Amino acid sequence: MSAGLCLALLVVASLAIGVEEISLSSTARSVPLADLLSISRLPRTLAAVLCGAGLAVAGQILQTLTRNRFVEPSTAGTAQSAALGILIVTLFLPATGLGMKALVASICALAGTALFLSTAHRLPPEQPHLVPLFGMVYGGVVGAAVTYVAWQNDLLQYLDIWTNGEFSGVLRGRYELLFVAVVIVAVAMLIAERLTIMALGEAQATSLGIDYRRMTQIGLVLVSVMSALSVVVVGLIPFVGLVVPNLVSRLSGDNLRGTLPLTALGGAILVLASDIAGRIIRFPYEIPAGTVMGVIGPAVFLWFVLQERRDA
Repeated sequence: MSAGLCLALLVVASLAIGVEEISLSSTARSVPLADLLSISRLPRTLAAVLCGAGLAVAGQILQTLTRNRFVEPSTAGTAQSAALGILIVTLFLPATGLGMKALVASICALAGTALFLSTAHRLPPEQPHLVPLFGMVYGGVVGAAVTYVAWQNDLLQYLDIWTNGEFSGVLRGRYELLFVAVVIVAVAMLIAERLTIMALGEAQATSLGIDYRRMTQIGLVLVSVMSALSVVVVGLIPFVGLVVPNLVSRLSGDNLRGTLPLTALGGAILVLASDIAGRIIRFPYEIPAGTVMGVIGPAVFLWFVLQERRDA
């Protein structure tokens, strides 16, 4: 209840905050109020909410598949692989629309995440911190390759947009793909009980009647599509899928049937709050939400690691 109220207050604040002041007086505005809200403010707010909810749920799914609390799409090479897909489309089909970019980015993200997952399962389970470390190295290698190709083709400015998530460019007609996040969250909730069982491991899940391979494939598709859509529409927003699932797990346990709605709500709150903070800190200029999360995320990640060691 309190989380829903917090999100509602943040939505109102997001609609009200901006360089153009909200005023009922037509003489005080250079842009009609209805146009300001429908073309810019409302799409931006919805994009942040959808992106945050989807990325948080994607992070929860990826943590379940890897059985590791310290991974999420931006630290597993998923987002970097999606950026590679966008780069490929930009090089060979520069006139294509967002739909084709999202499709190719999703395919590349799926391939990159599958490779990460197959390697992560070979790492010693008694050393859980090796998985996120490998993911960071793996994502760094993919990101370096993308940067090199972009530099060779004079696309570094475009690459900066894809790898630094921000919502200032979100307008009506350029964010609607993010509504797929609603479908992703809904599917995740439908299979929540099976995902919870999968967290026990392949042998245990199979003995309990779970088709482990099929569920892994479904999870990979959900994570890859959500990450690709985020990168295509607003750019890379890191650590959402790490911070929110861990906080929700500590507060409400590991039964995904009950925690996934809270995870989606928490992701929406975190990303929208980061976007609002980015607008306020240097008003009237903006700091990208991805940059704000890039500051918050590592600090929370280190806190989780220290807490894990202390509990051990």
